[in-house]
Amino acid sequence: MTKSQESWPGEIPPREKLLQQGAKGLTDQELLAIYLRTGCQGVHVMELAKNLLEEFGSLHKLLMADFDSMAGVKGMGVAKFAQLAAVSELSRRSYLRHLNAENAMLSPEIIREYLQNLLVFREREVFLVLFLDNQHRVIRHEEMFAGTIGHVEVYPREIVRGAMKVNAAALILAHNHPSGRAEPSLMDRKVTEQIIRACQLLEIRVLDHLVVGHGETVSFAERGWI
Repeated sequence: MTKSQESWPGEIPPREKLLQQGAKGLTDQELLAIYLRTGCQGVHVMELAKNLLEEFGSLHKLLMADFDSMAGVKGMGVAKFAQLAAVSELSRRSYLRHLNAENAMLSPEIIREYLQNLLVFREREVFLVLFLDNQHRVIRHEEMFAGTIGHVEVYPREIVRGAMKVNAAALILAHNHPSGRAEPSLMDRKVTEQIIRACQLLEIRVLDHLVVGHGETVSFAERGWI
């Protein structure tokens, strides 16, 4: 047994496992342990990674946590919090820059992953708009309306006004269902129709409306509703 294997619980250290199997072959705990690099006195880094995932419930919730929440876990300080906050922001920027450079409609999975990261664990409904140019590249995204756990008021004229400000040619709409079930409601469909009608007056196309739940996203375009 090598010295590095002795220092890691389990059959093979995560870094060696990554080199042998690729990053996709590692668990969330193993990937997190590699990123954290060290534990603290009396707490191995693998145990620290396990404690963090158990405390927050998922890797995504962990990456969205603030410092006060994270500091409650033994072994977490400013430096490790800064590391995780930085990697979370890098991931978000990577998705967004991909969408800024390419036709968004050619990257449906990237859009779904991006919106899941932004919206899936919000405790209240949030209505977001992706503003696109005439080549369907993302100009910007904006969280335009926020509501309660089960409802958000949406004003089509504000969406049109936002589109005019950035000279958008098309839009992708999105909102979350904090309940976790992504199935659109009748009100979701009515609001979408109102937004489409308002945008048609200025020849702005609504390409899709995505409803984000826990681990699932429903597309109005795929349903044939747009």
